[in-house]
Amino acid sequence: MPDTTLTTLQGLKQKGEKIAMLTCYDATFAQACCQAGVDVLLVGDSLGMVLQGHDSTLPVTNAELAYHVACVKRGNQGAMIVADLPFMAYATIEQALHNSGQLMQAGAHMVKLEGAAWLAEPIRLLAERGVPVCAHLGLTPQSVNVLGGYKVQGRNEAQARQMRADAIALEQAGAAMILLECVPSELAEEISHAVKVPVIGIGAGSGTDGQVLVIHDMLGLALTGRSPKFVKNFMQGQASIQDALSAYVKEVKAVTFPATEHGFSA
Repeated sequence: MPDTTLTTLQGLKQKGEKIAMLTCYDATFAQACCQAGVDVLLVGDSLGMVLQGHDSTLPVTNAELAYHVACVKRGNQGAMIVADLPFMAYATIEQALHNSGQLMQAGAHMVKLEGAAWLAEPIRLLAERGVPVCAHLGLTPQSVNVLGGYKVQGRNEAQARQMRADAIALEQAGAAMILLECVPSELAEEISHAVKVPVIGIGAGSGTDGQVLVIHDMLGLALTGRSPKFVKNFMQGQASIQDALSAYVKEVKAVTFPATEHGFSA
């Protein structure tokens, strides 16, 4: 499989072909995801919950993210690797530059930051220095204490208008990709059409340019025993993990996942 680059993803968006993305934290799953045709591997701070057993992503450190990026790199076979900058790792411009550098040196091809229009300056500076950025909008888990829990974002018109404006502002600042989490499906599709960069959704309907899930969730391994509404267990009806990963990619590309029941309305 040829290496997936920003140009590759931009081409998929222009052709209307969906982008398949999964979280990944180690070499074995990186190899399995690549063999299944996953385009992008996200080394997410979700590892704090699914690997470390924390009740949020907040305890994860940049050093831990860099370690897992290096693990994923060793098993990667051509996918793009995106790495989360964890909680408070980009509170200042200096921190954003330093911590992004560590993740890129560990093997990431892009870093992901959670926030809104205030991210414009760090995104601009990172892009100028050769660090592609994915801007994460909507439900931003690092801000769960401010948001008052894990709630759908953008349901009222003022929120929706602000999110559209934030997405456009961050694209103009240099964001190379946008991720929308727990956003009404109609709004997510509007944003996907409003920007030229690829838009990835999780709990954002099928109108985005691609989909991402936490790999443990889509394999039916949720620690709590309960999965979010936007998750589908792809192990059901499959003989192996490899088959489940392939089924996920196939359904994302065919736009049969997510179905209407996996999304949210305004």
